[in-house]
Amino acid sequence: MRPEDIELMATPGAPALRGDLLLVGLATPDLAGNAYTGALHRVGLGGGDVRAFSHGFRDQAPALSPDGRQVAFLRSTDAASPARLFVMPVDGGEPREVAAPPLGADAPVWAPDSRRIAFVARVAEPGRYGVPTADGDTPGPAAEAPRVITRLEYRLDGVGFLHDRPPQLFTVDTERAGARPRRLTTGLGEPAHPVWAPSGEHVLVRAKRDWGERESLNTDLYAIPVDGGEPVLVARSEGTVERPVVLTDGTVAYLGEAFDGVGAVACTMGLWTVPLALDAGPATPRRLTDPETVDIEPSSGAAVQTTSGLLVAVRNRGAVELRRVPPTADRATLTELAVVAGEQAVVRGFAADGDRVVCTVSTWDTAGEVVLVENDTSRRLTDFSAGLRGRVRQPVEIKAVAPDGYATHGWIVLPEGDGPHPVLLMVHGGPFAYYHWGVFDEAQVCAAAGYAVVLGNPRGSAGYGQAHGRAILRAMGTVDVDDVLSVLDAALERPDVDATRVGVMGGSYGGWMTGWLAAHHGGRFRAAWSERAVNAWDSFVGSSDIGWWFADAYLGPDPADHLASSPLAHAHRITVPFAVVHSETDWRCPVEQAQRMYVALRRGGVDAELILFPGEGHELTRSGKPRHREQRFREVLRWWSRHL
Repeated sequence: MRPEDIELMATPGAPALRGDLLLVGLATPDLAGNAYTGALHRVGLGGGDVRAFSHGFRDQAPALSPDGRQVAFLRSTDAASPARLFVMPVDGGEPREVAAPPLGADAPVWAPDSRRIAFVARVAEPGRYGVPTADGDTPGPAAEAPRVITRLEYRLDGVGFLHDRPPQLFTVDTERAGARPRRLTTGLGEPAHPVWAPSGEHVLVRAKRDWGERESLNTDLYAIPVDGGEPVLVARSEGTVERPVVLTDGTVAYLGEAFDGVGAVACTMGLWTVPLALDAGPATPRRLTDPETVDIEPSSGAAVQTTSGLLVAVRNRGAVELRRVPPTADRATLTELAVVAGEQAVVRGFAADGDRVVCTVSTWDTAGEVVLVENDTSRRLTDFSAGLRGRVRQPVEIKAVAPDGYATHGWIVLPEGDGPHPVLLMVHGGPFAYYHWGVFDEAQVCAAAGYAVVLGNPRGSAGYGQAHGRAILRAMGTVDVDDVLSVLDAALERPDVDATRVGVMGGSYGGWMTGWLAAHHGGRFRAAWSERAVNAWDSFVGSSDIGWWFADAYLGPDPADHLASSPLAHAHRITVPFAVVHSETDWRCPVEQAQRMYVALRRGGVDAELILFPGEGHELTRSGKPRHREQRFREVLRWWSRHL
């Protein structure tokens, strides 16, 4: 896989299924247009029949109406335009725009009457973000009035400033000619993940505790009257509420974590249920899944009800598996769930109609394909990643042991040929994240260039149980380092790799780990590539969008511990060539983290480079502009060609 082959990474989103109609949005990087394009596709359930269903610049998030007659979806007309809400008949016809929020709409959700749609959209203060003032003036960004900020949580990477454009809940009547969206909420509650109550009289959302009147990391479940009125608290969570769904028996199931205060790190995501009784006051949720052994991936979607139980996507040792929660579940039965799909793969979205299940699945050689599951048999229906065939290498699993006897896990992606190959140790971000069995473009591009790429999930990672994830709380740079190096050592025992030519690279927490390893184990590596890294916890606390709580959660509140855990404080130990790579508008790990590290290294005589990407945030490598992603790959290969 070469840098320009990111255009072959056609990625399907969450599918929509009703009867024999299966729709999925497909997003593809376009280097010429420097954008992500894609239409909705209709996928035949018999396999091999895939046709374009829509023809917009970028169409996504299809939602089929309960009566099966219409599909709602989001459309962007060009790379810069916000997503608008469209509706079209499932049997063909022109899409019809029903909502065009100035800052874009989130995914549509149909009401039980197949007429109304709920959605969330950000609402800007007049005079900001292109929204005119009462006098009709539309000042540019540099001419806007000053922001008066009174909270710790006031901006978010990839979004921007928050309190002058808070998200609000809307509904729109798709059958009333000329109907305008109706706004149902105000304030800083940040409603998200709407779902209709069966009566159609309320929309359930997850929102900030106390509707955002005070700062908190907690979210709760609320019901919003569609005819107007104040939000009604349905359930107070033990931590967070994500992606609620209403089940056929009238209860609500949601995904959520349990924690206190700022301890919202390294917590497994569980499945919870709560009665929907709006007249009885807030109910007490019950966790159905074991907090140690079941860790649900919320980005793959909400729980989906079938006649044989609830489906959830569970993180498990680098896989994201579609698993079934039995209808008569109690906590004692939910330490292990039956696997429906996704072994040694990553389920990225799923849907069901009755007991017919479809999911989008990434494997080592696909960015994502649509898979049909019927009668315990899986069948792939698409071949969106056909262009990747023959360009990617199958990872080899590594099982190793840390010095304290702890079992460690990872992979090596080997180039073609007998070797011995130079080696790149890659460390993921998070740290409560994970490398997985799905195709990983960074490893594949480097392997195609001749490098053996080592990937590990050390303690601190997700998908191996809560104790594994929380093992590095107030202990970063201890067992996580041991685990990473144990996987590397196991890889270096292979005769087809060169133990004398090893480099280390990583982003975010992986960038932190790169700096830490270069300072404390520098003799093992020829050079280092540290990207979007946390290098100095003291300034991270005050400059990162999450710094005000994240550093304390992992390191504790003592500034001395922050200093001791900062690669910047140990920069004088680094002697290997060191690339400091960052995005200029990264608000998760702000660019000052890179600047301070680069200056310290250069002042110390290190062969260091500072590589900055304009206009990008923390997610450059995953969702940045396609040309920047390609250019970054070329910089990666230039660096390692020089040093390995």
